[in-house]
Amino acid sequence: MTQADGKTKVRRALISVYDKSEVAGFARALSGLGVELVSTGGTRKLFEDEHVPVIDISELTGFPEMMDGRVKTLHPKVHGGLLGVRDNETHRSAMRIHQIPAIDLVAVNLYPFAETVKSGADYDTIIENIDIGGPAMIRSAAKNHAYVTVIVDPADYAMVIEHLKTSGQVPLKDRQRLAAKAFARTAAYDAAISNWFAEALDYPDLPWRSFSGKLAEVMRYGENPHQWAAFFRDGSARPGVATAEQVQGKTLSYNNINDTDAAIELVSEFDPKAQAAVAIIKHANPCGVGLGADLKTAYERALRCDPVSAFGGIVALNREIDHAVAEEIVKVFTEVIIAPSITPQAQAIIESKKNLRLLLTGALADPKAPGLTVKSVTGGMLVQSRDNQSVDDCDLKVVTKRQPTDAEMADLKVAAKVAKHVKSNAIVYVKDGATVGIGAGQMSRVDSSRIAHQKSKDAAKAAKEKGALTAGSVMASDAFFPFADGLVAAIDAGATAVIQPGGSIRDDEVIAAADKAGIAMVFTGMRHFRH
Repeated sequence: MTQADGKTKVRRALISVYDKSEVAGFARALSGLGVELVSTGGTRKLFEDEHVPVIDISELTGFPEMMDGRVKTLHPKVHGGLLGVRDNETHRSAMRIHQIPAIDLVAVNLYPFAETVKSGADYDTIIENIDIGGPAMIRSAAKNHAYVTVIVDPADYAMVIEHLKTSGQVPLKDRQRLAAKAFARTAAYDAAISNWFAEALDYPDLPWRSFSGKLAEVMRYGENPHQWAAFFRDGSARPGVATAEQVQGKTLSYNNINDTDAAIELVSEFDPKAQAAVAIIKHANPCGVGLGADLKTAYERALRCDPVSAFGGIVALNREIDHAVAEEIVKVFTEVIIAPSITPQAQAIIESKKNLRLLLTGALADPKAPGLTVKSVTGGMLVQSRDNQSVDDCDLKVVTKRQPTDAEMADLKVAAKVAKHVKSNAIVYVKDGATVGIGAGQMSRVDSSRIAHQKSKDAAKAAKEKGALTAGSVMASDAFFPFADGLVAAIDAGATAVIQPGGSIRDDEVIAAADKAGIAMVFTGMRHFRH
């Protein structure tokens, strides 16, 4: 570190906060240590009401508030007091000549921009909640952290007071960390504003885009033990793993969160008013999805698809967990359960498995909600809009001589919704509202189809049934068949109907193979690659 340590005693503090939690106690402690307090607006009034000595910002600047307070802190006596280098004679001389008092500590937090957006406020109200003076003071203080302590988080009040009680100053190491935190805060704040503009103006290709989040926890490790990892929340109100309440179990790992997110996103595709749905996820891929009149039935159907892979998996449910399904889930080693809610009786059952994580979201994620997904690549990021459309949004086209039956069509839609959440190349077989074979992440679509078929044979054997579960099923592919061989593999597995996007130059060849086998085929016109 080359930064000089100004070793500045804290004699004057400027406090201007929107979030006033704990600030009165902080100010009282500062005042008790002989620190002069300067404040603005509502913060100053709070201190006066609490009988904490305080000077109004206008007394410091000699300039009245105006324009609804927009420029009250944008003044040379504020920023000169923050930015003046105490060991620089030119700076000290300017401060003397212009009567600029040094400000040694700044505690600022910002107008609730993100919260205002979430509230559904109109454009003008959102604009008014863009803080200008706050970020300016934070940045000035953070830049001059050799002499100034900057606080943007009430959680840091106690640490600062302890240092001041001990020595009257905050050590350089802590001022540096507080400055880093301050710049991170203003960066996240500006990112929220620019991203809101991009959405509000339908201007996604802004020349610069920022993506930010607030640290929720540092994890023991990432995908593997040698990797550092942390979980950040971006402030989205959309129900899911980031907003869920963990009511029991060990801390979630990096892989747990990744897999649990995949689970709740998949199960949210199914309307809980229509049918109960359960998805079992392993390594971010579904190993079984089942629908039914109740959760117990749906879970049993999901588990039947691949009971081996379900061991150590994630279970997501689209309805309130009841005791019947809870009793079944705890029979199999499960890492995480996520659902909108749970009955007290069911929770008592799950509590018997102390390490089992239970997450409650309060609601399902809206599968049609807008938003962006971000993936890192070397030297950059890939950003795209969420895949928030499904088979329900498609103009389905039957391209074969045989029409699918009503039962087949219902299963085809289920298969297509599941395939959307399977890593490409994805093949999904469904029968009677439940997956009976899933092939994921293969370089060849034919291999995915064959793997799904083989897994269905293994599942049948585990259930002491003959043949393969895929006999009499329907099949979905996340993308078109470039050749007829993938369709032939589905026919060999016993599929009677197929749903796929279509669009291959060999569609006619694929359709002819379907007609020859007497199966029905439906084109959606919508691909769902997932990598």
